[in-house]
Order: sequence, then structure tokens, then C-alpha cells
Amino acid sequence: MTAASDMKYFASADGDLAYREAGAGDLVVLLHSGFVDHRVFDAVMPALASTHRVVAADVRGHGASANATRPFRWTDDVAALLRHLDAGPAVLVGVSMGGLIVSDTLLEHPELVRAAVVGGASTGEFQDSDPWHRTIQAETARALAAGDVEGWLKAFLNYVPGPHRTLDEVDPDIPRRLSEMALNTLSKHTPGEQDRLVRVTDTWSRLPGIEVPVLTLNGALDTADVLAAAQRLADTVRHGRSVVIEGTAHYPNMEKPEEFTAVVADFLRSL
Repeated sequence: MTAASDMKYFASADGDLAYREAGAGDLVVLLHSGFVDHRVFDAVMPALASTHRVVAADVRGHGASANATRPFRWTDDVAALLRHLDAGPAVLVGVSMGGLIVSDTLLEHPELVRAAVVGGASTGEFQDSDPWHRTIQAETARALAAGDVEGWLKAFLNYVPGPHRTLDEVDPDIPRRLSEMALNTLSKHTPGEQDRLVRVTDTWSRLPGIEVPVLTLNGALDTADVLAAAQRLADTVRHGRSVVIEGTAHYPNMEKPEEFTAVVADFLRSL
């Protein structure tokens, strides 16, 4: 677990944003999935930091970073972080929500991105129509609206096994860690709180203009829609490729950290 003293902060245009840093060399920035924080990369960061300067950020509204008090875009926060670090262009690595932020940053701030790894996501205009995923979305939304934290957490943790397994088939330490992070982030917010996030639009039509290498990296047990959209992303950009890790779903960085890290490290060596 990251100690508070290990965190660094920079003053954004709307509050302080937090990150953890390790290693030296070319910059790699890790962006976590929704409702959690940078600690989803705890098992990945040390190996990557042996050859690179690695920064794991807490996205606005998550972990130790400030909530939004006015309209914002996560991609602009990432751009502000990269400019603060003064070490770009960087390789961005994101999982789920973090992968979406990576895609947005490729489109909105291409001069700051050297290469990208997009996991469990494609673009913000992707909609997973899988009935299993739709059910989870409905359950989490209902629970949040009702202030039912226990019900929300139960629904949220279904993302761990994915649609093809049960939670009992997953190492119990993973949902335990995710629960700790998610409850911490949830405690920063209130039911009915205004959503100030401004979505990036016109994404798929702009992807063919992406010039840098892009790797999509997903768990084979994720939904078919997620995997199809990842392949579409890899096929649409000019220098894209796709890798699938067997035996894991939406959190390959936690379930299969050695394999996840090996794929990312191989990608970094190819740049």
C-alpha cells in the first residue's frame, strides 16, 4: 500500500492532483480504472520502474486527487500533469476508464504522447451492449442513486471476474483491494452530485490520424463487445496491434501482473 508520504501533488487549475513516481528514464504514465486509484498498478510499477521513469496518477475525483468544482476533461488533467513533469512526450498506459483517458489524450493532446497502451477500453463513444454489462450498469446506478454503498460495491465487483466466471473463481485479495480503493473514492462524493465531466466526442472518425504506436491489451474473459472494440481501435490507428491475456477479464494488471508487465515492457522496447 502506498503511504501518504510517497505521494506527490501538483496544483491544477482546479485543485491538487496526486501521483506516485518511481524509476528513471523515459516517462511512462499509468492511468487507473474507474472508482479506484493508482494502487491497481502496485504489482506492475516496480518492474517498469527498473527501466523507465514511471508515474501512476490518481485521476481527478479518485484517490488523493481533488474533486471537480467546475467542468473539466480528464485528458486535460493528464496534459497538465505531463507539462508539470516536463519529461514528455510520454508513453501512456491505461486500464478501463484509464484506457479511455489514454484514447482521449491521443486525440486531444497528440504532441504529448509518444505511444499508448489501451486496456479494457476503446474510446469514450463505445457502448458495451452486452446484457451482463448493462445489468451491472443498471445495478450500480440504482445503488448510487439510493446511497446503497453495499449494493453498489457488490455490483461493482462483478467487473473482476467478467461475464464468464464468478467472483469465487478469483483470488480474493483482488476484490478486497479493489473494495478498499473504491470505498475510499466513493467517500469523496455524495449521492446526486453533479457530474462535471465533459466528454470527448467525434473519436472514432479521428483515430486514423493517430501517428504513434498503439497497443490494445485486454483480458480474454472480458465481454465480447470490449474485445471487439479493442480490435477495432487497433485496426483503425495507423500503427496498432492487439494482445489478449488469457485467464483474466477487466483487470489483467491485477490478476496477471507478470504477464501484463511483460507485454508492456516488450512494447516499450519496440519503441
